[in-house]
Amino acid sequence: MPMHDWTRVSAGTYHDFHNSWITHLKEAFNAGLLPPAYYALGEQRSGGIDPDVITLRTEDAEPEDRGYTRYDDDGETGLVAVAEAPPRVRILQEAAEEVAFYLQRRRTLVIRHVSGDRIVALIEIVSPANKHAHQTLDAFVDKVVAALREGIHVLVVDPFPPTRRDPDGMHGAIWERLLAGDYQPPDDLPLTLVSYCVKHPITAYVEPFLVGSVLPEMPLFLTPERYVRTPLESTYMQAWAGVPNRWRRVIEHES
Repeated sequence: MPMHDWTRVSAGTYHDFHNSWITHLKEAFNAGLLPPAYYALGEQRSGGIDPDVITLRTEDAEPEDRGYTRYDDDGETGLVAVAEAPPRVRILQEAAEEVAFYLQRRRTLVIRHVSGDRIVALIEIVSPANKHAHQTLDAFVDKVVAALREGIHVLVVDPFPPTRRDPDGMHGAIWERLLAGDYQPPDDLPLTLVSYCVKHPITAYVEPFLVGSVLPEMPLFLTPERYVRTPLESTYMQAWAGVPNRWRRVIEHES
């Protein structure tokens, strides 16, 4: 199923679809896509009660007397090795200012659960609200950059064209904030999928696309060397099945 033009509907209509897509992504990951030591949760990280991101956590090895399962392998069974199968994307970018990136790292206080569960990756799906104003755009960019600075890999799905607030798309804004270099989306491919891998230097796997494109299985990195293929297309189709006919007609209407 091709990507639809979500600029045709209200932010509230897209928000409902957005939440459904996140739910189906979470279900797919937890149904066997992830190794046993990992699990996915939909979490709200910016206020409110609806799921905002998919968070993948790893169950760190804990003493058996504390009631946690200890895994005998390295937790990477089932993951794809970059060295064996490099992600197939149109554009590969490496940060040009690695030193500047790490000099900007800030010490922060992180409160963690006693189980040792830790966030290793996030999936962020852009909404119209993220581009509505400079303040909301900056908040989104800051959230992604903060995660990368904490060593968390991030996959960003941006199904909306650039605006005057992000003339190079959301990836362009993030890449600029990282002082990593420049990015300009192709004129005929204004939408963007990008997977950030936190390594030395930080690497962005970029797949520009357009309305009508079939979504590829983007890599979501769980370690700097290994990733899982994200089933964007199949979960998108599941979420689309729940869109009311009233709004399907609006979205699918050909001008």
